[in-house]
Amino acid sequence: MSFNAIILGKDEVTGFSNSLKTITKQQLLQQPGDTLVQIHYSSINYKDALALTNKSPIVRQWPMVPGIDGVGTVIESHSGRYQAGDLVILNGWGCGETHWGCLAQYAYLKSDWLIPLPNNLTTYQSMAMGTAGYTAALCVKRIIDFGIKPQDGKILVTGASGGVGSVAISLLSRLGFNVTASTSKTSDKEYLSKLGAVDIIDSQSLKTPNKPLQKELWSAAIDVVGSNTLANICAQTRYGGIVACCGLAQGMDLPATVAPFILRGVTLSGVDSVMASYDKRVAAWQLIAENMDEQLYTHIAKTITLDQCSEIANKMIAGEIKGRFVVDVNK
Repeated sequence: MSFNAIILGKDEVTGFSNSLKTITKQQLLQQPGDTLVQIHYSSINYKDALALTNKSPIVRQWPMVPGIDGVGTVIESHSGRYQAGDLVILNGWGCGETHWGCLAQYAYLKSDWLIPLPNNLTTYQSMAMGTAGYTAALCVKRIIDFGIKPQDGKILVTGASGGVGSVAISLLSRLGFNVTASTSKTSDKEYLSKLGAVDIIDSQSLKTPNKPLQKELWSAAIDVVGSNTLANICAQTRYGGIVACCGLAQGMDLPATVAPFILRGVTLSGVDSVMASYDKRVAAWQLIAENMDEQLYTHIAKTITLDQCSEIANKMIAGEIKGRFVVDVNK
């Protein structure tokens, strides 16, 4: 059996390479794993874009099949956890970094990394969400479990036009929260409003250093930006509020003071999607399955093919796109 996959390579002579190639099942099964999955769809996340463009040292082993997301049918499994014909989702676990990922027609994975596709989600819908949507759901769940309720006040979502931001806005809105979207693309007002954003602010207002304590604006926030933006959000969060942090688009530094934490009791909560437990993954995906408006899957996501991935990756790094990109690996 042979199939198509994106292969990333790197050596001292030719440097970095990115190409669509045909590989064999025998090559694939050299990867550690116990479950062979026929991939229906994958997706392009920011981490995938970094790997596809070699803009950051995401890939740790060469050659590499990128793709941190995948959904498909189990062909065979030696773990006893899944049976042939089961539909499963993969997010993270180092795939596309240290283990061949899902921008391919087949993937050989560890069953511990997989979760069942929720009954009320299609394979396409799951990748319209992908790791970005699943991360957004983890953040929303963190805020809900913390005890924040719609009547507590506005919630801020940064990077609003991106994958995490888009899904976070939609989920929060469906759950009854008043959402403010922060974006550099203020021209995306119609897109963000349809997701459920009530107010839209220019992200530039959060990017420069400001006072350690500012006017209390947010009961909670979801931030994908980091750096000065995150510091300002903490300074603007209301007494007893929470900020769920899951990204570093502006930078990994945090030029803040302890003032919001010791004077207003603000909680800064880090959210990791790569190594999250099975139970957390299932709960996040169930939140998506139960609360996403079906019409918004097509509003948020566009479909591309394997040979279009590099083009989209470059545009994503340049900040020229919005929403999500589902990869139909079989076209």
